[in-house]
Amino acid sequence: MEWVDIGVNLLDAAFDRDRDQVLERAWSAGISQMILTATDIEDCTAVQTLCASDPQRLFCTAGVHPHSARHWSTSAAGELKRLAQADCVRAIGECGLDYNRDFSPRPEQRKALEQQLELAVELGYPVFLHEREASDTLVAILRDFRDQLPAAVVHCFTADKSALYGYLDLDLHIGITGWICDERRGTHLQPLVRDIPAGRLMLETDAPWLLPRTLSPRPKDRRNEPAFLPEVAAMVARCRGESLEQLAAHTSATARDFFGIAI
Repeated sequence: MEWVDIGVNLLDAAFDRDRDQVLERAWSAGISQMILTATDIEDCTAVQTLCASDPQRLFCTAGVHPHSARHWSTSAAGELKRLAQADCVRAIGECGLDYNRDFSPRPEQRKALEQQLELAVELGYPVFLHEREASDTLVAILRDFRDQLPAAVVHCFTADKSALYGYLDLDLHIGITGWICDERRGTHLQPLVRDIPAGRLMLETDAPWLLPRTLSPRPKDRRNEPAFLPEVAAMVARCRGESLEQLAAHTSATARDFFGIAI
């Protein structure tokens, strides 16, 4: 079995001491490819340097996270357009709306998102989306762009049935993380994951965050890493009534098609 991890924050300082070893453990665990997430303009350059070290297995996004939307500007938009055209970039993002933490004013979040959606349309790229407590607004914005976008994924989906159906009605993809393994806050996802059609479901760790709480033993530092994606997969397969082999086959094929990457 081979897995594609569609959301890895490999630039995070949590990986500074052993980034190469983290990658080696991932490959040994059956991760065939991963998408490294960029969250601001500076990230885009650094993550592309990481991808250049292994261009057959490492790919990335290019975008500005809603937490950083307050820094969005005309010059940032121009720089993002330039950076997004690197060969390793396979989606615009991580962009979206975060009405939970509100680190950036909501009007600025919406402006940055809309302009990144416009860039995705212009370049013909799919979009890697972040959403927290803003599903209705995100759906409303996406309606104006969906026919022009090749695809979009709501990464790290944690919301409710209404939000899920709203996204599926727009023919969006859904990314599931170790949140589904969290008995404190993720159990509502366990029946919902059955409703995501094959061809729309992808898996991710969102490492170094969201360590699967079903993992035993858990690392002492509580750091998540791509090698733990099979733990997420085990829960998803159990909830969907699928074998791990079936889940690996369709989620990996979906990810490769979405991001335009070869085996």
